Amino acid sequence: MFEARMAAMEGAEAARATASGMAAVTAAMMGQLRAGDHVVAARALFGSCRWVIDEWLPRFGVATTTVDGLDLAQWAAAVRPDTKSFFLETPTNPTLKVVDIEAIVARKKHALVVVDNTFATPVVQRPLELGADAVVHSTTKYLGGHSDTVGGAVIVRDPELHEQVRFVQNSVGAVPGPLDCFLVHRGLRTLHLRVAAHTESARVVSEYLLDQPRVEDVRWPGFGGMVSFRHPAAVALATATNLFTLAESLGGVESLIEVPQAMTHQSVEGSAAAVPADLVRLSCGVEAPEDLVEDLSAALSAVAEPAVASL
Repeated sequence: MFEARMAAMEGAEAARATASGMAAVTAAMMGQLRAGDHVVAARALFGSCRWVIDEWLPRFGVATTTVDGLDLAQWAAAVRPDTKSFFLETPTNPTLKVVDIEAIVARKKHALVVVDNTFATPVVQRPLELGADAVVHSTTKYLGGHSDTVGGAVIVRDPELHEQVRFVQNSVGAVPGPLDCFLVHRGLRTLHLRVAAHTESARVVSEYLLDQPRVEDVRWPGFGGMVSFRHPAAVALATATNLFTLAESLGGVESLIEVPQAMTHQSVEGSAAAVPADLVRLSCGVEAPEDLVEDLSAALSAVAEPAVASL
């Protein structure tokens, strides 16, 4: 039932559920790649995706090239005769840049385009309708929506590739438990309502942050609950909130705050995919937006620079 619902939401004939978001990413790659193939991937990806692309695939004879996801010329220049796959996410994690899926599809030549649609969800964005060949999700996030399950999903356009993904899912044990499928299926029923509430919360929060001293580079893609910004006291700020819980993950009904450089993206520190130490990422939940603003206001006041005594 969950797989059928996911396929319908993404506009495909079939979908495969997996035990985690990374299991979905791995199944999508293993289903199409062989030794001697080449993958082009965006630099801005979930940290564990970088492990697979930079460390795991090369061990099995798959060459990889990393590009700036927003630079269309780099995508086009990276294509080789042995290029089999493009991999990207949009909006990007954690910098929340929006990548042009259709423009990248136009430059794929013979490659298959795989899009991580976790942040946008099918409510906002349906990559298959924009020309992508496959979509992956961490259903742990917005689709489940209640921070009480772990899972993933792969949705592909081509029936043959779908069978390859199904084979990987079954043969390597990347299958979810029935309770996890039930929980995500439950979450899908309220997804459109929750995305609307997340969007309103993030809109109000991002507008508030734009006018705050020492807050820079506020980013919100215009939908969903993800907001990022930079603040010199990022760690202190993340530990000073009360309504925003200091935690990784995202997309649940409760609001979360984190410092990616020290948490979700610590594994890519020192690489081209590293993120600034002063970057703060918010996952705005469905609480009253004014309460979220009040919580951030108190935290920002708590970490404000001490006043300089007059002489």
